[in-house]
Amino acid sequence: MLAEIDGIGRDPIRGGHSRHLFDDADRELRDWFVSTAKHLGLEVERDGNANLWAWWHPAAGPRYPAVITGSHLDSVPGGGALDGPLGVVSALEAVSRLRAAGHEPARSVAVVVFAEEEGARFGVACLGSRLLTGVLPAEKALELTDSAGHRLREVLAGNGVDPSGVGADAERLARIGAVVELHVEQGKQLAPLGRPLGLATTILAHGRWSLRITGRGDHAGSTELSSRRDPVVVAADVIKAVRQAAVDAPPQAHARATVGRLSVTPGGTNAIASEVVLWLDARAERDEEVRDLVSEVSAVASTAAAAEGCTVAVQEESFSSRVAFDGPLTDRLDRVLGGIPRIPTGAGHDAGVLAAFAPSAMLFVRNPEGVSHAPAETASDADIARGVTALAACLAELT
Repeated sequence: MLAEIDGIGRDPIRGGHSRHLFDDADRELRDWFVSTAKHLGLEVERDGNANLWAWWHPAAGPRYPAVITGSHLDSVPGGGALDGPLGVVSALEAVSRLRAAGHEPARSVAVVVFAEEEGARFGVACLGSRLLTGVLPAEKALELTDSAGHRLREVLAGNGVDPSGVGADAERLARIGAVVELHVEQGKQLAPLGRPLGLATTILAHGRWSLRITGRGDHAGSTELSSRRDPVVVAADVIKAVRQAAVDAPPQAHARATVGRLSVTPGGTNAIASEVVLWLDARAERDEEVRDLVSEVSAVASTAAAAEGCTVAVQEESFSSRVAFDGPLTDRLDRVLGGIPRIPTGAGHDAGVLAAFAPSAMLFVRNPEGVSHAPAETASDADIARGVTALAACLAELT
């Protein structure tokens, strides 16, 4: 099935794939999912938060609490082929295999495609699961805007999703009895162990912040250096401070801090910028360690801005506390799979959001080079097949 969707959203400039909420690629992928799930005999619906659900019910009818599996189909700009889609395709394959083998579930199973997991269009990761659980208030989410100034409210309405139905869905959430998400490994922990599969233990606390640095636009040739108020100079200091703050954190914090996106206004080669917005991604073992890191960066930004005659405003866009996956559920799956490595992850996932509301676990497929969120992300066909087999065994055990 992965081959069926590989060409969708190919990015000719960045390489890899660019698939963002309700762009052409995302709509095509959604259509593919609906068609494929229906072909497998599943009942497909879209919830009020634009998440897709493909249900496999017992012969006697729906029975809850259900087992939920799946992942997402959207990507970061120029992302790999597996981050998200592997979990969706593996779930469909696992369900198809169980049905063909005559397995009759004692409770309902759903393959879910969560909307905007990467947050590449509207800036909030795990948007669909955050809305479903109420972690993100609907009124705040609907006013989010993309880079072109389109509000989420308008984009949803334009794609047949009623904005008045967006938000926490307690009834649907109560139907979830267990969550198992399969995902390509992000990082390189399994390869050194010589093991193709792993189970997640924790997710680092993490969040996103925007830093808006405002200066004064001017002419690059006629403006003396002494009279400049250049936000790009401030941004350079901030970016160096981001790396240094992570380096200086205690080793046990496993801190990571990244600036991967900047917006410079007006963006002319021969013009001094009037404004720079940069986005900080910060992660660490504990919530307070992340916030300490962001405070250090903010302090450097304020000092650098004052020295250059600029101003800076820091805004939190999203934050996720440290997640510990359900111990009894993970132990149960480990027994089914014959004992496999348990590894932490620094990447956020929808299963991590749902972990606060239902027993959740994650299964990782080995990534031999450890590269993710980039075109070089990979897993072998043999390991992917092992992942499908393992997920099918887990679903059979839980249903």
